[in-house]
Amino acid sequence: MPAPTTAPESVVPSLRTPFLFPVFRAIWIASVVSNIGTWMQNVAGVWLVTTLTTSALLVALMQTATSLPAFMLSLPAGALGDLVDRRRLLLFTQAFMAVVALALGGLTLAGQVSALSVLGLTFLLGIGAAVNMPIWQTVTVELVPRPVLPFAITLNGVSNNIARAIGPALGGLIIAHYSPGYVFLLNGVSFVGTWWVVRRWPYRPGQTRGPAEDFAGALRTGLRYVQYSPAIYAVLVRTFAFAFGASAMWALLSVVAARRLHLSSGSYGVLVSWLGAGAIVGAVLMGRAGQKLTYNQRVLLGSGVFVGTNLGLALIPTEIGLFPVMFLSGVAWLMVMTSFSTTVQLHVPRWVQARVVSIYMLVFQAGLALGSMAWGELADRASLLVALLGAALWMLLSITLAWPFPMRSAEGLNLDPADVGPAPEVPGVIGADDGPVVVMVEYQVPEALLSAFHEAVAPLTRLRLRNGALRAGLYTDVAQPDRLTEFYYVATWGEYERQHHRFTREDQAVQEQVIQFHVGPEPPRVTRFLAFPHTSNVELPAPVESMENQR
Repeated sequence: MPAPTTAPESVVPSLRTPFLFPVFRAIWIASVVSNIGTWMQNVAGVWLVTTLTTSALLVALMQTATSLPAFMLSLPAGALGDLVDRRRLLLFTQAFMAVVALALGGLTLAGQVSALSVLGLTFLLGIGAAVNMPIWQTVTVELVPRPVLPFAITLNGVSNNIARAIGPALGGLIIAHYSPGYVFLLNGVSFVGTWWVVRRWPYRPGQTRGPAEDFAGALRTGLRYVQYSPAIYAVLVRTFAFAFGASAMWALLSVVAARRLHLSSGSYGVLVSWLGAGAIVGAVLMGRAGQKLTYNQRVLLGSGVFVGTNLGLALIPTEIGLFPVMFLSGVAWLMVMTSFSTTVQLHVPRWVQARVVSIYMLVFQAGLALGSMAWGELADRASLLVALLGAALWMLLSITLAWPFPMRSAEGLNLDPADVGPAPEVPGVIGADDGPVVVMVEYQVPEALLSAFHEAVAPLTRLRLRNGALRAGLYTDVAQPDRLTEFYYVATWGEYERQHHRFTREDQAVQEQVIQFHVGPEPPRVTRFLAFPHTSNVELPAPVESMENQR
């Protein structure tokens, strides 16, 4: 379903505004229910493994079992999300996760589970979530207009943290009085409910512009887009560093509760609920005072809080003393994660959105998975105290990344498709797989403006590479220095047509700045060359020198 183009008249966007859009409201409520079931499942699964084994590593691997599938499947899932009907894919993933959760519940109640079988079935649930999440994230962009998007993304975080506040406590109560098996069954039912809501969503796929992409090509294009997008690249570096350090809290909190403080499953659930409560309060702060902070400042502040989180888990001797630590950690978690997610989604056009979101989630989950393994192994080999102090030091060092990798503002970006018209018509029949194709654009630039022209062309070169070109650059006629030729190399004619349609209003503005340097009675001359005779299309990476110049 296409997103509304404007917010309701006379309404200044706020945290309440997304609820004015009925489809967003229905999807959001469904996500709350599903997330409650997921958090109940997380608590029950971790606690069940904690009671079935004495290995801190196996307990920590529960986080890895959830995160590793995202590391493996996020990128393919993102490519699928940009190529196929997203609604059908969501229906499949919700049904798959319902079956797995119900099976785990039945086996647990029958007494037929071990620590390894719980890990295995949790891994299957992680597979379903890995395919589901990139598509689920991009749905928000289709439900609300761009000015409302930051608040909608924040509410998505709130939905998860409402569940975090309710789910762990509810799951802990069920575990204490009944069995983890009932928690798993309720989670399966929550997936069935979400399936029903998605089934009723009147989704209409967007129109494809240009020839359809194949799966492998879509993967390459998504990776190339990130490679040549400095704003996205910076977010990914910061995301991995934060997730790796913050994973210690998620991986070792149950070990702290059970073995250092000797608490019950109910107390563990209460600690996680304090996290959720903090995140909900954090959403309110984001809707008010939080807008005065840049996303970069929010990540710095949140990272500083997590230094204290890991220190608190290592040193505070009482359950009550950890309540404020968990509360502030929830505020910081929401603040950081919504900053990352919003920055990514505001910098990406729709045609590549699911792929870039999937890469972001892959990096995030890789940080969680690898961090969980590292801190769990360190806790087993050294001690719980050493692992948590090491995580605190990591978080402190990660703050320094704000200088080489600052998070950029998306204010003023216009990523709507540019009105570029149809691809140029050429005589004869050219197949979508014919190629390679070389495009050359000739400019006449006064010598006095050559330095400024080169600076203006650099963003356009990065844009060509980001949108699918395999090589791009600028040549100068040695006999006539004021005659310059921009070129870019594309694997096939179909890819050239897709690149033509990928132009956004922002891209068009970059190109127009370059064209302004051209002088003469005619516009810049565009020439397109097709390999003849047809040759095998071999993708060549851009030279290292040009890659470095784009950073």
